[in-house]
Amino acid sequence: MKRFSPILLIYKLVLLVAILFITIPVKADGNCLKSSPAQNLEIAALVLNSHSFNTHKRSTFTYASQTEAVERGLTIIHLQADNKFEFKTFDTYGSKEDVKTFVAVLSKMVEAKAIFAILAHDSAAAQLTGFEKQLSDLSFLKLSALKGRQAYIMHNLNGVITEQVNDNSITETLSNTSGIYSTAIYFPKEVYEFESKIDRYIAHAGGEINGVKSTNSKHALDENYKKGFRNFELDIIETSDGKLVAAHDWEMWARFTDYTGSLPPTHSQFMKQKIYGDYTTLDMDGINTWFKNHPDATLITDKVNDPIAFADAFVDKDRLIMELFSVMAVEKASEHGIHAMISQDPLISIKGDKVNFLKVNNVKHVALSRRIIASQKKLMLQLKEAGIKVYVYNVNFDAGKDEQYVYDNELGLVYGMYADKWIDTMKSKN
Repeated sequence: MKRFSPILLIYKLVLLVAILFITIPVKADGNCLKSSPAQNLEIAALVLNSHSFNTHKRSTFTYASQTEAVERGLTIIHLQADNKFEFKTFDTYGSKEDVKTFVAVLSKMVEAKAIFAILAHDSAAAQLTGFEKQLSDLSFLKLSALKGRQAYIMHNLNGVITEQVNDNSITETLSNTSGIYSTAIYFPKEVYEFESKIDRYIAHAGGEINGVKSTNSKHALDENYKKGFRNFELDIIETSDGKLVAAHDWEMWARFTDYTGSLPPTHSQFMKQKIYGDYTTLDMDGINTWFKNHPDATLITDKVNDPIAFADAFVDKDRLIMELFSVMAVEKASEHGIHAMISQDPLISIKGDKVNFLKVNNVKHVALSRRIIASQKKLMLQLKEAGIKVYVYNVNFDAGKDEQYVYDNELGLVYGMYADKWIDTMKSKN
């Protein structure tokens, strides 16, 4: 009979325990199994594009396949665990208060050893005067000496503050973004309560049909009415013989229809064409017939800036809202009882009290790009307080900024959106 040495037996038991200890997951914080995000996620590259005012280009950053366009000033991009991020732009050109907040946030992030980047856009230095020492003490040496209309990027992905300055543009791609485990939040998301109502959503250019946007076609109106839209935008332009029709622009229409004649076409030529061979084009007769047959639908116009002529041609002035592109056109619409929606450029150009001008002219709707709402938050809140409905366009123009994004992040601050497609969350909860 073979006999085992007690010492050998003890050695084998210790070895077995060691193997089990190494291979069994260990609980972290006493309540969850934790593994490195780098084991489960691909490393996400961070791409920084800073453009000064001189280039007349929009600065952007891309992280985890999501691209964000930034506004004037300095933007902090805080990288978080699981390839997440948060960011905030500070108008360091026009606001001393923004600079104070910017420096305070930087101090907290440096102290916490957060991993982040900074991106300048347009002109970012005007209000930094007086904060040079604070920035220098935080080791932002180039930022403390930044001049007006210079591009600037900074990051600390390699463990130290790295800065670049250029009079025009800087682009850098950083791939060493592993080892980021922070779940800290420096820029809490602002949530604005709102009640989902059907009038918050405008079908952009009639709405998407079979994945095709901007057809301005009868088929698009039919399809998106069935889905739930009741507000429909149509682009109104003129044929060569002065007839009003629905099309985004003549070059796009020609591509959609394979039309090879001279542009603009005549009304007769326009009506002969089918969009992608399937979808029916709309002239004023077609527009009026459709809205007459859908008495709960409202038309919102784009492109046309003669409120009186169009309102006289439309079947029901009470179900017409016209986006208008000059202060004069807005005043003219007001004088004739036409519902005006002031566009972004004339609104921004109004000197003094913008809200008072809108109230005096009975303007209850505003159309502007969702790209500017972050920098115009004060105005958005003033319009909201006054009961003026702001609708944002440029939905689906930037990566990730689709209807669901606007619904989740921007509605409430603004009233509604120009949407290409209907999503389930748009359903009225009334």
